[in-house]
Amino acid sequence: MDQKTQIGKYIAFILRHKPQAIGITLDQHGWAKVDELIAGIQRKYPNFNKDLLEDIVASDNKQRYSFNEDHTMIRANQGHSIPVDVELKEVVPPDILWHGTGEKYVASIDAIGLIPKTRLYVHLSLDTETAQKVGSRHGKCVIYKINARKMYEDGYHFYLSVNHVYLTKEVPVQYLQKQ
Repeated sequence: MDQKTQIGKYIAFILRHKPQAIGITLDQHGWAKVDELIAGIQRKYPNFNKDLLEDIVASDNKQRYSFNEDHTMIRANQGHSIPVDVELKEVVPPDILWHGTGEKYVASIDAIGLIPKTRLYVHLSLDTETAQKVGSRHGKCVIYKINARKMYEDGYHFYLSVNHVYLTKEVPVQYLQKQ
């Protein structure tokens, strides 16, 4: 893994899970001061600078991060395990959404549905290709089809992150269909 990828993963770890690992704090909406983030990361990667941060954010194919307007603040768009309000927009979901996971999680999902576990939300994809990519990170991939429209009609809330990931607090078993 090249250093740019390593730093990108480190940024995700800090902004989603452990800002205290480099001695920074996030505000209630998950924002960190860019200069503090850079200084903290430079302890591990001395050559890290704002240009590299800008490049990592701009080239991230999953669009994990957002800057504020003047690029003095940064946050992860979703995937947090720490309590922050990233000001998600509540939306009416499409009829069907998808979730990819590893085969080792199927028995649990079939028993209790999809739960966020260590994260704040369950992440759902708009298409099977994305779900496949996500699930493949966890071993042999299994895809679930989610009846998102029925969930919404039954009172469940859906949110759309700025990088187009659908989020919800849980997906009960009755809305799942293994593919």
